[in-house]
Amino acid sequence: MSLGPVMLDLEGVDITPVEHEILSHPLVGGIILFSRNFASVEQLENLVQRLHEVRSPRLLIAVDHEGGRVQRFRDGFTALPAAAHFGQVYEQDVHLARHLAELAGWLMAVELRAVGIDFSFAPVLDVDHGVSEVIGDRAFHRDPAVVTDLARAYIKGMHDAGMAATGKHFPGHGCVEADSHTAIPVDEREYNDIYAHDILPFKRLVHHGLAAVMPAHVIYSKVDKLPAGFSSYWLKEILRQRLNFQGVIFSDDLDMEGASVVGESYTDRAKAALNAGCDMVLVCNNRKGALEVLDGLEGYEDPVAHLRLARMHGRHNITRQQLHHLRKWKETITALEKYQDDPSLKFDF
Repeated sequence: MSLGPVMLDLEGVDITPVEHEILSHPLVGGIILFSRNFASVEQLENLVQRLHEVRSPRLLIAVDHEGGRVQRFRDGFTALPAAAHFGQVYEQDVHLARHLAELAGWLMAVELRAVGIDFSFAPVLDVDHGVSEVIGDRAFHRDPAVVTDLARAYIKGMHDAGMAATGKHFPGHGCVEADSHTAIPVDEREYNDIYAHDILPFKRLVHHGLAAVMPAHVIYSKVDKLPAGFSSYWLKEILRQRLNFQGVIFSDDLDMEGASVVGESYTDRAKAALNAGCDMVLVCNNRKGALEVLDGLEGYEDPVAHLRLARMHGRHNITRQQLHHLRKWKETITALEKYQDDPSLKFDF
């Protein structure tokens, strides 16, 4: 059985018999976890183990665990800084900022790998234009060159821990005020402005360890009438051909308001995203919609997407006991805690 093109979610802290049956469907390829799926580190570890046992090859297990506002697991995990804090340090000390970003990427990834999670949808590569509240401090900086520099260090840390990186939200969500979770954002800039500015981090990181990309549910009205995640122009012509990206393309959640522009039917949304170039679609917080997609995509198969998705499985297996004995783990937590208390501190690394 191959990895299917659909990523779903769970309702609670364990797998119900109904969910077990759904996850066995050949079109399912992954699970995304949320805070509601977390009660303790031990519970999470057991849940992930049960998910691994559902089928072979095992399902991809993902989470949004960026740090700052977006960190699904708290108790038993290190509280991670928001990306913007590294940008603030960068303005004072470039070397320190890079080093802290790399440490944070490693720490985020290794703590998730220690409970068996394959990857976090990170890092955010959006450029902070100062208008998007939903992005805000999730972005490293307002300068795309700084975003690129810090993200490269963060990705290196992730790779060292055995985790593939997913850059989001292509080609850039930072210049629209509306939140695509609850609205349909429209970016009215010209293509050349977007390409020269917001796409820069994606362009430069494609050949520096960026394994996956998640497009934005944003309409770039002077380029295409469809949101980027449903646009073959953005995904095939720009991302695949012009940028020569060969990794995985994940849709953003099809339940978001930003996806409604392609229709009320979840099957229509899924087909539109896959036809545009996505390898895997996310259907979250809507069980009825998820089942509709599984029925509507019957017979769908993409061997190339399966090969890409298989590369997202985590590497460098490590137990929590092994992790907690690592000197690097203890020193990294100490360094990041000191930095968060006083960003002006200088560290002698």
